[in-house]
Amino acid sequence: MTLVLYGLLGSLFLAGSWRVARKPRPLIRFLIFLLVHCCYRLRLRGRHHIPAKGPAVVVCNHVSFMDALVMGGASPRPLRFLMDRPIYESPWLNWLFRLVGAIPVESDRRDPGSVRRALEEVSRALRSGEVVMLFPEGRLTPDGEVHTFRRGLETILARDPVPVIPAGLAGLWGSWTSHRGGRALTKRPRRFRARVALYFGEPIPPRLARRDRLEMRVRALKAEADGWACRHDIAAPR
Repeated sequence: MTLVLYGLLGSLFLAGSWRVARKPRPLIRFLIFLLVHCCYRLRLRGRHHIPAKGPAVVVCNHVSFMDALVMGGASPRPLRFLMDRPIYESPWLNWLFRLVGAIPVESDRRDPGSVRRALEEVSRALRSGEVVMLFPEGRLTPDGEVHTFRRGLETILARDPVPVIPAGLAGLWGSWTSHRGGRALTKRPRRFRARVALYFGEPIPPRLARRDRLEMRVRALKAEADGWACRHDIAAPR
């Protein structure tokens, strides 16, 4: 009887390992979710706005190098992140970015054809029913505010008109992974379990998803998230 039990447990373990090896993203997303909740006191709102199935684009303000982890852990579905190639090719994290299907992009000045290849990969992901995540500002905020959205988003929607879910992130400005008080990652961590808020808004149809409209919506969501994070965290800069 004991041998039968051990055999059954061993079979279940092998089956589970095989399934994880074939589709590692759900496990990685769960582990990231646990990591984010260990590092921060996280408040989420509006996650149901991300459709249960079908393609969509998620856009959010860009505060720190932790943004992608927070977004990936908070999303109920795996996200395909569009990210700068230098970050994607980090020797410590490239294996993770490959596993989660991140899409690297570099300026055409540095790598001719990089933008075209990235847009083609984004298009393939959307046409396969996946959710693509991008930070339309194109860089970390230098002052904690939302900056002008770049044109890449309109190019994506012109090729593949899908719903766009805006999101506002607050609570990470002032962390060692943000540019406050010096370049990100060059300072010592000073806060642990800071309050971080991530608010998702209602999907915007592609015909209405203009850059200015999306930027205004992200600003409004960030302001709401700021109101919660700053009110409950005396260490958070205002």
